[in-house]
Amino acid sequence: MTARPTAPDQMRLPLQRDLPEGAEGFVVSDCNRAAVEALEDWPNLIGGVMAICGPAGCGKSRLAQIWAERVGAVALHGAEAALIDPLEIEGRPVLLDRAKDIDDETLFHLINLAQAPGGALLMVARSAPSSWTVALPDLRSRLDAVISVPMEAPDDAVLAAMLDARFAERGIRPQKDVIPYLLRRIDRSAAAAAAVVETLDALHKPVTRALAREVVDDGHETSDLFD
Repeated sequence: MTARPTAPDQMRLPLQRDLPEGAEGFVVSDCNRAAVEALEDWPNLIGGVMAICGPAGCGKSRLAQIWAERVGAVALHGAEAALIDPLEIEGRPVLLDRAKDIDDETLFHLINLAQAPGGALLMVARSAPSSWTVALPDLRSRLDAVISVPMEAPDDAVLAAMLDARFAERGIRPQKDVIPYLLRRIDRSAAAAAAVVETLDALHKPVTRALAREVVDDGHETSDLFD
């Protein structure tokens, strides 16, 4: 495998330095800055309910996990939230990933619990709660009142960091023009970044731009993730 160059024009990634422990490698950029800033002090002051929303692979679950680690939140995932004992989460911050998968009654109770002293509920979903279809009228009004902060698909800085991290995990040092080449040709998601790196690794060759072109343009098994 080729060594990573140290030339002055090598891409530099704006890694965030002041996020909590466990947030190493999370890149703050225009596509996610609003959500990062919204969670910086929350729920220290107001508690209640907040949602971060965005497309698949934009990093919203990763950011929510960082928040949960910082505040000591109970992490719940989709429908499994119905199994939790309310006494275990009363007065505590809660992270609810895949929030749209939960049943109306459980979600209603979680939102009510978030109003207790010390409580908070961070919901993660692809769309804003105000757009969800629910049957309970009281839940409808609560969802309409939820503060929703959008995240967008990864921009160049974030997608480059995803690619760089996936290469590093596999001990691969691609030539310096590989990541800029891939940025223009793969879907903007964490899944696409992982898939293309896995495919390149499986070829057991030095990762050059020519090899990247072969993978992207000649149609390997991950081609459904490419533009």
